[in-house]
Amino acid sequence: MNAAISVPAVSVVGIGADGWDGLPEASRRTLRAADVLIGGPRQLDLLPAAECPGERIPWPSPLRPAVPGLLAAHEGRAVAVLASGDPSFYGIARTLTELLGPDRLDVRPHPSSVSYACARLGWALEHTETVSLVARPLDALTAALYDGRRLLVLGEGPESPARVAALLRERGWGGTRIRVLEQLGGPRERVLDGTAADWPYERTDALHVLALDCVRDPAATTPRLGTTPGLPDEAYEHDGQLTKRYVRAATLAALAPAPGELLWDVGGGSGSIGIEWMRAHRGPVPCRAVAVEKSEERAARITRNAAALGVPALKVVTGPAPAALADLPVPDAIFVGGGLTAPGLLDTCWDALPAGGRLVANTVTLESEALLAQWYGRHGGELIRLAVAAAVPVGGFTGWRQAMPVTQWSVTKGSTQE
Repeated sequence: MNAAISVPAVSVVGIGADGWDGLPEASRRTLRAADVLIGGPRQLDLLPAAECPGERIPWPSPLRPAVPGLLAAHEGRAVAVLASGDPSFYGIARTLTELLGPDRLDVRPHPSSVSYACARLGWALEHTETVSLVARPLDALTAALYDGRRLLVLGEGPESPARVAALLRERGWGGTRIRVLEQLGGPRERVLDGTAADWPYERTDALHVLALDCVRDPAATTPRLGTTPGLPDEAYEHDGQLTKRYVRAATLAALAPAPGELLWDVGGGSGSIGIEWMRAHRGPVPCRAVAVEKSEERAARITRNAAALGVPALKVVTGPAPAALADLPVPDAIFVGGGLTAPGLLDTCWDALPAGGRLVANTVTLESEALLAQWYGRHGGELIRLAVAAAVPVGGFTGWRQAMPVTQWSVTKGSTQE
């Protein structure tokens, strides 16, 4: 190692498709001084051997479980990790920061593929949402689709654009313009252009970004989805066990989802509460949910609904509550939509909530309503009745048809409550 260079425990250097020629001198000095160079084979091949004599180690697969052991094996040596573009944007820097802490890292970013893409397209970076499909389900793209919206999609592998085009056609977005920007910033940069309806490319360069100009098909059979809770009931596959649209919107308002929080959706039914909780925030720190449902048939239906509505990360636990709650992570909020009179259910949910956690329970039966009244008397909160009526034909006229009223108890657990 060059003694004149001060190297921290681990340096993380972003590199683009332009390779060594595109690196600033500070990044080059770091790579020259490294005893160990770790990265993907493509990234390692971009470094000239004469300039970077350090030992070269390609990342194993799967990557994340191998990182601690790999770094421990080279403790005390100057280690440089190579990453595509900006290592802190969906990159290895996050994993290394979690393992080592920020003080043991020196991160040297390169322009990200997203920055290059916006520069080529003339899009404002701050107005452009990015969806990553790297190691993520394709269905996650669905929740980001809105008519007229511009999206950048980080693909995984040469088949990603064709898979995205197929999803768009299936979900009623065939008119969406797709541009695939390959090898951004490098000498082999290229743009492929088309629409989802007639996308002709089965494979593209593996190093690419997709740019979508979203267009919803006028004849799409799937319902239009908004950004707020209370999606149309027909957006869900269900057998009648569904928290209806307007009650669902009020329920989500009471649960008050916030980024990163975890919900238990107990008695999941069709999964609508957990799904719309997760749709409330899908950013870098997304809302998380676990749906607990004793029926295997309904549990499978919840999984299908979650995929169709863009939140395939919803975890579904099959089993009766409260027994099925035993090993779940600590929730920030709990919704009980069924089985309120099961022995010990409310006690188990209440004990699982930390201080500041929220509990919301809905019922339409007198027996469960009496139980909620008891808990309201014991712990306070808010006890309300929701009644919804819809206009329906009455002969040649129109009248109101009342749905069954829903009693809802909502409460925030205080630090002194038992």
